[in-house]
Amino acid sequence: MWRMGDHWAAIGTSLGSLMFLYTMIERFFPYGFLHKYIEQYVQRILRFTNLYVQISIEEYSGELIDQKNQSYTYTEAYLSAIAIQRAMQLKAYTPKNSKKLVLNVVDYEMTITDQFQGATFWWMLTNANEIGKPRKIDNLRALTLTFSKWHRQLVMDMYLDHVMEKGKELLERNQQRKLYTNNSRDDWYKQEMWSHVVFNHPATFDTLAMDKAKKEDIMEDLIAFSKAKEYYAKIGKAWKRGYLLYGPPGTGKSTMIVAISKFMNYDIYDLELKSVRGGNSELRKLLLDTSDRSIIVIEDIDCNLALTDKRKTKKKGKKGEKTYQQRLAEIRGDRDVTLSGLLNFIDGLWSSTGGERLIIFTTNHVEKLDSALIRRGRMDKHIELGYCSFEGFKILAKNYLNVDAHPLFETIRCLISETKITPADVAENLMPKTVNGGDYSEVCLENLVSALEKAKEDARLKAEKQSEEEESDEEDEEGGSIDSASF
Repeated sequence: MWRMGDHWAAIGTSLGSLMFLYTMIERFFPYGFLHKYIEQYVQRILRFTNLYVQISIEEYSGELIDQKNQSYTYTEAYLSAIAIQRAMQLKAYTPKNSKKLVLNVVDYEMTITDQFQGATFWWMLTNANEIGKPRKIDNLRALTLTFSKWHRQLVMDMYLDHVMEKGKELLERNQQRKLYTNNSRDDWYKQEMWSHVVFNHPATFDTLAMDKAKKEDIMEDLIAFSKAKEYYAKIGKAWKRGYLLYGPPGTGKSTMIVAISKFMNYDIYDLELKSVRGGNSELRKLLLDTSDRSIIVIEDIDCNLALTDKRKTKKKGKKGEKTYQQRLAEIRGDRDVTLSGLLNFIDGLWSSTGGERLIIFTTNHVEKLDSALIRRGRMDKHIELGYCSFEGFKILAKNYLNVDAHPLFETIRCLISETKITPADVAENLMPKTVNGGDYSEVCLENLVSALEKAKEDARLKAEKQSEEEESDEEDEEGGSIDSASF
């Protein structure tokens, strides 16, 4: 009968024979032969005996540019929700302008175990520089998934999609909105292209001083856009929409952006073109580093002379002396963002790299902008924000004074229909000088009536002066024609 001792003796004899054979081959054959052939078979044996597979999701991806990996963000949110219930060590912090305490897992604190469809999966936070080639970012993190090789198809077909979907849902449900701004190349100590702060502006569509019908039209357009992923794919367009907000200063363009952000729960990327010193290539990198479900804003685009006056300058062909800033830009190698680069940013090939994005331009002088920049298809919806109407005044009165009706409302209704006054000016007059309690509605409404009467009188005097100047010009023209006729 075969005994256990005989079994181990046979194993020992086999191992000894293998070691003797390996020693003989190493002595009579060159090292290159061993490295090329023998080691290949050893690796095959090890792969056969290894029962586990690993997948790493790095925090940043991209060969040419370091782009934030959206998959890492979703996975991190998914694992944090699991780990908070099980981890023995957590870190807590309170975000800026928030009273809510946030818990998170300490880096490298533990291996997180997850169950799905009866299979077990292990996650661990690792250093990506140790498992891959050298990177430009130090301490690059990666989330590494380990699973049995028998569950490979389950991971590829279902589990990873499950992690991404659940992580995205958690982020959308719990995340605070952020306001981003692009970093200048002067900020050499910052590795990321965008800096951000927590964005808790209280403005909403309910507090926006605008006609009700116009607000409802904008909100319906936004809802339709958010549900149109399949439709955009069907017609072959990138899932994005452009809005052009135009009107005089103080009419609520920035407040409108805040209201849209809160309504859609999108982050805001405030793009400052003057800080983009790397030209069109840097603009593309900035676009690639923005997240889905976001608003990319370029405010006061009419103030960018490189985009509004470049064609006029070329036609005139005048060459002025270079300013100090221009000479400094040449020394640093700065490059301007061109109109064609911005157009490609809006709806060119690079604009299709993300999904569910809004691009918003604001301007005080829409007539200054190149028609190619604001045509339909790039700026899909044009929204004019004009002077305050009586409907807008009633919203402001409710916001600032908590007043729905007052005897002075009729006077204000008549005056506001005859006067051009911005919502910002109306709000300034309605704001109480003190907030220590008491009813200041009467005083504030009287202040507004006085401001409207003054604005009306100023407009009348301006119109009279303009009329007198026009009559004087006509008389000069008539006098000139008579003199020329006498000769």
